[in-house]
Amino acid sequence: MIPFDILVAVCVAYVVVLFLVAFFAERRASAGKVGWLRSPLVYTLSLSVYCTAWTFYGAVGYAARSGLEFLTIYLGPTLVLVGWWWMLRKLVRIGKTQRITSIADLISSRYGKSNTLGVIVTLLAVVGTTPYIALQLQSVTLSFSVFAQADSEAWQPTDLNATALWVAAGLALFTVLFGTRNLDANERHHGVVTAIAVEAVVKLVALLAVGIFVIWGVAGGLGDMADRIAASPIAETQFNGGRWVGLTFLAGAAIFTLPRMFQVLVVENADERHLATASWAFPLYLCLMSLFVVPIAVIGLATQPPGSNPDLFVLTVPLSFDRDGLATLAFLGGFSSATSMVIVAAIALSTMVSNHIVMPLWLSWQNTGATVSGDVRKVVLTARRISIAGVLVLGYLYFRLTGGSAALASIGLISFTGVAQVLPALIGGIFWRGATKRGAVAGLLVGFFLWAYTLFLPSFGAGSVMSASLLADGPWGIGWLRPQGLFGVAGMDPLIHAMFWSMSLNSFAFFAVSLSGFPSPMERLQGAQFVNVFEHSSAAQSWTHGMAEAEDLLMMSQRILGPDKAQALFQRAAAAQGKVGFLPDTTPAFLERLERELAGSVGAATSHAMVGQIVGRSSVSVEDLMAVADETAQMMEYSNQLEAKSEELSRTARQLREANEKLTELSIQKDAFLSQISHELRTPMTSIRAFSEILMDGGDLSEADMTKYSSIIHEEAIRLTRLLDDLLDLSVLENGQVTLNAQPGNLTDLIDRAVAATGSLDGSGNLRITRSRATEDVALVTDTDRLCQVFINLIANAQKYCDADAPQLWIKVRQLGPNVAVDFIDNGNGIPKRSQDIIFEKFSRLSDRNAAGGAGLGLAICREIMSKLGGGITYLPGQGGAAFQVSLPLAKAKAA
Repeated sequence: MIPFDILVAVCVAYVVVLFLVAFFAERRASAGKVGWLRSPLVYTLSLSVYCTAWTFYGAVGYAARSGLEFLTIYLGPTLVLVGWWWMLRKLVRIGKTQRITSIADLISSRYGKSNTLGVIVTLLAVVGTTPYIALQLQSVTLSFSVFAQADSEAWQPTDLNATALWVAAGLALFTVLFGTRNLDANERHHGVVTAIAVEAVVKLVALLAVGIFVIWGVAGGLGDMADRIAASPIAETQFNGGRWVGLTFLAGAAIFTLPRMFQVLVVENADERHLATASWAFPLYLCLMSLFVVPIAVIGLATQPPGSNPDLFVLTVPLSFDRDGLATLAFLGGFSSATSMVIVAAIALSTMVSNHIVMPLWLSWQNTGATVSGDVRKVVLTARRISIAGVLVLGYLYFRLTGGSAALASIGLISFTGVAQVLPALIGGIFWRGATKRGAVAGLLVGFFLWAYTLFLPSFGAGSVMSASLLADGPWGIGWLRPQGLFGVAGMDPLIHAMFWSMSLNSFAFFAVSLSGFPSPMERLQGAQFVNVFEHSSAAQSWTHGMAEAEDLLMMSQRILGPDKAQALFQRAAAAQGKVGFLPDTTPAFLERLERELAGSVGAATSHAMVGQIVGRSSVSVEDLMAVADETAQMMEYSNQLEAKSEELSRTARQLREANEKLTELSIQKDAFLSQISHELRTPMTSIRAFSEILMDGGDLSEADMTKYSSIIHEEAIRLTRLLDDLLDLSVLENGQVTLNAQPGNLTDLIDRAVAATGSLDGSGNLRITRSRATEDVALVTDTDRLCQVFINLIANAQKYCDADAPQLWIKVRQLGPNVAVDFIDNGNGIPKRSQDIIFEKFSRLSDRNAAGGAGLGLAICREIMSKLGGGITYLPGQGGAAFQVSLPLAKAKAA
């Protein structure tokens, strides 16, 4: 017998290997090397999360107790993958199109993006999955106890509970580390999926190894094994057609409705074509997993002491023949089966809880709406991490309260029946446009209540949650309301009884309530997109035009997607509309695109609510309803043509209007410039003329007066020279006559020079400058003097124009795609939106044009310099104060 401490060491080493595999996959994915990480093989192996400890240990126990009935657990998924993979393909397409993050997100999005439905499905999934997580913890602790009993006579049930607690804590840690690293649905959990694929191979190899051992190591080969099977009690088990049909249905439904299966099947799918491979490869995997179940069960019944737990035959048979190495491999196979299920289920459930419960509550607590300051990403990630721990705590508590069960399969079937309650709303939602939110809510609540009443609560045992009298006689002595004899139907198997009534009444309520009403406009829009997903490439538009400020949307998006991704999204949208900068027009198409992007991080319902807070909860337009109600292809085509022409005319008119406004503003600026230039030239010239005439007259001027007047003439001449230099500098830059002096330098040194030149290096000036030197260590090959000139101008502008009581400037350096970007952000009131388009034009000044200061050439010169350096300078909206971003290609700025 292998010592227990050695087994623990092997288990820890195996977990370390999984950590390394997940870490390696994450590193490759972050580096963009996702080739084999997105292969059909890895995708198919990730589906093996279906094969939990239930199928690794419990299938053998199931076979020992009920004969071939265990095959239903494999038959259901096989029928779905082989015969219904086109439906899975539709789910995957919907998931990609609608940016679905979970099964609760899909149901919520389908029925008008209702968060109420999202909450119901989330609670159902959490409650329904809790027994299954308890099953995994139980299987691991039982497998530990097999080894511990021979190594320590002091092993007690309390030790089993402690083991379950440690296993739950370890799984929570692994899931938090590799399951909550990002929010975007497109940035998949490569590390977790790869680790699950490795575990799929381990548990398959382990089960095959034990099967080969029992046939050729214990029995005398295939012939002898066949004779043993024929003579075993398994051959005498009776065929129950009702249970076979019911269990096959539950197993098939599990492929669609189990949160962990939806996660790997839909959310983690990288390529729709992988389903074609999975449609034959995954049934083959299930076939191999079930190949030796009966032989192991037969040998276990023949060789193990009477009363032995058949669920553990995979371990006890090798141990009884002193095959410690094989037993250890089998232990790792069972450990892999349990851990992979818990990890993926925790990720899926935590996503649902954070998106449909935590985020809506957080939004409702924010009185200022979706644009309130604060990092939404941190809120979501923290919520998911806490939810992971909470889910595992629930599983552990269920394990403790029920005290475990001798039959692992019975616990798994409770979960299967619970999550199957989502099936009517799911199937109806993707095939029937008449399905309504009210129908889905009614069906889910009826099914959930009946499942809990007839199966889940009785699983705790008589006297725990339900009294023995209630189970035997029904509430208030009403016999036809007994949990396991509902409506007077007695004698049925409890599982089939619960499944029949919950699914039947669930479906009836769903269809009856849906038929009694009419879908809302939003439900019709979403229904058209879901039912006809292959005819639609984007989500239905549900926003009216121009009801939101783009800057508010950008501020909100930055807190969910992060500054870089949000700014890139808005900049691309603006460019597609023919605009320059970061602020596109808030057209219905842009709002829908933004909503889909946010949905990948916080779910469809929450993203809809957040955009709705800013837009003003705009309703569906008449045009959208007409598009949904369109009857013929000709009308749709004609409508599309008109829409395209209308959009083109609107865009042209908008561009002409913006150009006219810009020219008008520039004309005003030009007049102001001429007035300012005349003022700037006349003032020093008047001083020079006056004081030079005084000096020419001579008279009784003292030496001090002569020095004073000469100094004034000198200073005014320098002032004139500076103004003329600016004009000449801009002219040279615009005409392309400038010669750049490229030389190596360091970004830190350049910023130091700029800060020193503005008198703020020691922080004693009025403007407080905040920097992060760790990010500034970037080696440059550029015209360092010109680049420093740009930095000096931006810092000087912050000194002059930042109107905060305690002026502060943040200088942030970061890598932005192929560029290195330097952001200058102050805490003032910023630049008005109407002026943001002209600040880089010549002669543009936003302050009092009669006040002392420059002629409005500084930013125009900066723009020309950065253009010649191969980079750019832009105004960065949505940052609170005035913000400018200087960018330089990495080809000319290489990281040190």
